[in-house]
Amino acid sequence: MQINVAQQLKNPIGSTRSYTIDSTMEMGPDMVCPVQGEVTFTRIGQGILVNGTLTAQAQLECSRCLRPFRAPLRFSMEEIFYPTINIADGLPAPAPEEPSAFTIDEHHILDLSEAVRQYCIMAMPMKPLCRADCAGLCPVCGGNLNEKKCNCQVPEVDPRWAKLRELSLPTEVKVTPKKRKGAQ
Repeated sequence: MQINVAQQLKNPIGSTRSYTIDSTMEMGPDMVCPVQGEVTFTRIGQGILVNGTLTAQAQLECSRCLRPFRAPLRFSMEEIFYPTINIADGLPAPAPEEPSAFTIDEHHILDLSEAVRQYCIMAMPMKPLCRADCAGLCPVCGGNLNEKKCNCQVPEVDPRWAKLRELSLPTEVKVTPKKRKGAQ
């Protein structure tokens, strides 16, 4: 996902170009995601503003049954890419104030890979589920309850914790205001 933006950096502020993305992203060891969508590059005073809506297919592991599954991801991105070399004179451009800002390399190549990878990670669910009604694993034998019904007996609660079962929150809490001194 590398695009040469030398010509666009020479264009006036406000000029735009659109690109279609159809690529694969390496998200980590043994994890490759196909990514598709449209992005628009807009020339701004500081560099190039990238806007777009992308979709990806991530290989995740269900948090209940531990089975791998493919999850569709959809996300919008908006990032500014700052040039490292001034296009007009070839001298180094001032560094962006934010140390983690995305940059355009000295050959005027804008690489979307890291920005897209970060947006993919942010779009992933915190608790991935293969399906909403996933039954998970049996706490005794570890069998997948989506595949077969389990007849394991759930062990009794440790008697030292039995008193906690008797505790419950009241269903309705009444608040009675206190009377202040001198009030009638």
